[in-house]
Amino acid sequence: MAGAERGYRDLREHIDALDAAALLTRIDHPVNKDTEMYPLVRWQFRGGIPEEDRKAFLFTNVTGSGDRRFDIPVLIGALATNPRIYSIGMGVPVDEINQRWNDAIAGPIEPNLIDDAPCQEVVIEGEALDGAGNGLDMIPAPISTPGYDCAPYLTATNVVTRDPETGIHNMGTYRGGFKSTRHMGMMIFSPGRNGGFLDWEKYKAKGERMPVAVVLGSPPVIAYLGPQKIPHGMDEMAVAGGIAGCPINVTKCKTNDLLVPAEAEIIIEGYIETEYLEPEAPFGESHGYVALEDYNMALDVTCITHRRDPIITSIISQVTPSESSVIKRVAMEPVFLTHLRDALGVKGVRKVFLHEPLTNLRPVIFVQFERGVPATEVWRALYGTATLQPICGKYVIAVNEDIDPDNGDAVFWALAYRSNPALDVQILPHRVRGHGPRSDTRSGNEDATMLIDATLKSDMPPIALPKREYMENAKALWERLGLPPLKPESPWHGYSLGDWNEEWDAMAKRAAEGDYIENGRRSAQYRRSDVAPNTSVRDVPGGPFGDD
Repeated sequence: MAGAERGYRDLREHIDALDAAALLTRIDHPVNKDTEMYPLVRWQFRGGIPEEDRKAFLFTNVTGSGDRRFDIPVLIGALATNPRIYSIGMGVPVDEINQRWNDAIAGPIEPNLIDDAPCQEVVIEGEALDGAGNGLDMIPAPISTPGYDCAPYLTATNVVTRDPETGIHNMGTYRGGFKSTRHMGMMIFSPGRNGGFLDWEKYKAKGERMPVAVVLGSPPVIAYLGPQKIPHGMDEMAVAGGIAGCPINVTKCKTNDLLVPAEAEIIIEGYIETEYLEPEAPFGESHGYVALEDYNMALDVTCITHRRDPIITSIISQVTPSESSVIKRVAMEPVFLTHLRDALGVKGVRKVFLHEPLTNLRPVIFVQFERGVPATEVWRALYGTATLQPICGKYVIAVNEDIDPDNGDAVFWALAYRSNPALDVQILPHRVRGHGPRSDTRSGNEDATMLIDATLKSDMPPIALPKREYMENAKALWERLGLPPLKPESPWHGYSLGDWNEEWDAMAKRAAEGDYIENGRRSAQYRRSDVAPNTSVRDVPGGPFGDD
């Protein structure tokens, strides 16, 4: 077994990197993990703070209700509170993240098995797991949605399972709610049939319990694997090696045969019973609603190992935007774009936007096009987007590159003036119901997809705002006058949409220069007595642009 050399950051080095980039807020003041911690961090997502100003929070003085005090710090927002944090974790600039994922999936590197792993510096098992303050109860898992959640929940997990037939390991990010010092409820999502659920089905068919390892505080290149959609049957630890460009160090668990990241902060080992399910939740979920109590799986803990002076991570999720949605958006948007451009060969696609605020990315998707793309290409992209992933794309809307999908008013503007519902809308039935509350039971487990082409179908007149140079000059004047700071909203200047010509441009230039009288002389030359009001000059023979 090789040594523990590595070429990737562990969590502690990642914290140092965030600190050096001024992306970390340290809180040494006592903070209650059950009532204060998540509400405090939530304000940077619901308080009007720009995405680029959001930071990771490291709580070093963690308390809990009932006069609890914890020795383990809690780190929230360290994976993807904004794209810069994600890029630091991945080790590449934001615009290279997609290529790094593609390269890692195409070129996985097998992990390196080691002994004497840092994650096993302290081993707790047997009776040492029992009693208040021991076992799971020693871990300061926050309550994510105080007032609704039924328990402290682990959220930033890499849950390791293994296919009993192939031996291939799988990692997924699944919620885990504490029930006792050695018993934890788990929701391994079955719609979409992720790898952990497929493994559980195989163990159930064999009549065996499923070995599980819950990894907390893994190196970031590993942590990102949980939320990412990796082809089933591919070992995610090898993909993590592809991201790092070197083998990931792994070690074998103490009480089962699973392999786990050697530099993780905490490993919770155990088994999930496949014969029985038990009630789990309520818990505020990433789709933005409280997930109500369902029958789900439960983990019996056999061992907890950890580094000396461990740190736990927690992902802030629930109503989007959130850390959870940033992780998914930064990774998933390039996947959709690559699918449309490379796999389907659609021409003219500029970008794919997964709408984030409140909708949790998956239901509403925008495909942005350059001007003049044929309708056939637009519709190929709409269908291709809707069918790439079974639970993504309830509403898929095509817009032009002058429409900002993050601006709801701009989207409504495109829908109002660039689409005809009778011609530009298609409804596709038999869509899998996505991740969300089961409040509408009319169609069972089925949903539908709406495709909308809200792109320009022909040339239109310019946007009725002053041209860019006039707005820029006025902005400079605004600032010289000491008026309140501006935050330009698109569109903030006029621009041509094709239906404009040089003569009208010259007329506008003369007007701006004070020579409107010349324009008056021009219009007097074309006086008519045989036309109705609001007749276009282009429709009148002998007019400024009509045929003689």
